[in-house]
Amino acid sequence: MGLNFKRWLLQKLGGDQAQVSNEDVTAAEMFGLSAEIHVRELAFWQCTNMIANAVSKCEFKTFQNGKEIKGDEYYRWNVEPNKNQNSSVFLQKMISKLFSENAVLVVEASDGQLLVADSYSRKEYALLEDVFTQVTVGDFVFKRSFTQSDVLFIPLHSRNMRPLVNGLYETYKKLIEYGMKSYTKSRGMKGVLSIDTMAAGDPKAKEIFESIKNEGFKRFADAENAVLPMWKGMDYTDIGSKTYSNEGTRDIRAMIDDVSDFTARAFGVPPALLSGDVQGVSDALDQFLTFCIDPLCDMLSEEINRKLYGKSVLNGDYLQIDTKCVKHVDLLSVSTAIDKLISSGAFCINDIRVLVGEPLIEEEWAYKHFITKNYSTVQDLLAALNQQMDPNTG
Repeated sequence: MGLNFKRWLLQKLGGDQAQVSNEDVTAAEMFGLSAEIHVRELAFWQCTNMIANAVSKCEFKTFQNGKEIKGDEYYRWNVEPNKNQNSSVFLQKMISKLFSENAVLVVEASDGQLLVADSYSRKEYALLEDVFTQVTVGDFVFKRSFTQSDVLFIPLHSRNMRPLVNGLYETYKKLIEYGMKSYTKSRGMKGVLSIDTMAAGDPKAKEIFESIKNEGFKRFADAENAVLPMWKGMDYTDIGSKTYSNEGTRDIRAMIDDVSDFTARAFGVPPALLSGDVQGVSDALDQFLTFCIDPLCDMLSEEINRKLYGKSVLNGDYLQIDTKCVKHVDLLSVSTAIDKLISSGAFCINDIRVLVGEPLIEEEWAYKHFITKNYSTVQDLLAALNQQMDPNTG
């Protein structure tokens, strides 16, 4: 009897209900399904973890009256959002929920802790605030209901991308299966068993044949060194060495890499970052920040500002997610750029130290802006030229 398991499992993994078959699945098919799930889950969580790691590196800056401050709100988002998680673990869970379920709900406990909901029930309204009930965090269920203004609710896309990626994989997995079968078939042992006509009609010979076919050949094929006993009237010829094909494990891996590539494109992650290619990684990282991390952080900061600050953002009270911390800075490679930024007067020394992740220098000169004599206004330049051309000037 088959197990009616496939439908439930694929739906749990984000499969489109309309595309999932109601057919039972045998034990052999279930093991094959496990291998397929590993491929798609690896690609999905590679992308999700990369995005979550990038967001967890960002600094959540808080401002009051347009000036940056570090108070309770800064501490909550950058150090300890709740008693059981630091900020990195909290953001990892939040982003993982966001991509795996296409939305994430963050609630604030009575003591100010921020918690990512594991499950909830949402009642949507057109003109009134949505209501969230049965909000569960771990094994704790909130008895109260939450309105939209009480929570941070962040939907990712208008349509969940995960079923779309899984649907694309369903069409592509046949190629991977064919490659694996071809490789296994070409490396397997093959032969021809000739049976004498008189022996084939003997009932005892038939029993012996079944025993050899089911047990003897399997042990003979699996063993490193073995002897296959043959009965009178039987002749075995090995032809396995002639069936090797050009299909290799590298070809199969290339097809699996294709799964990672189209999964990465679905989430806005450059495929080069997933594959670990060193060549062009700087351009790929810039693309990753521009088209994936920056829009995501904008969406998060907008939700935080409208719920926690409201219209106070017009007075300069707001939270900003700084994504410049995502990219590693090599001081030796950017030393020339640092010199230009300081000598042009655009940034002070402490501004640069913040950019490169170094502690501030609490000295007055570190907050001053410097400019070299190479930079001057057009008026100053014309005045200097006129002074040189005036014969009355000494």
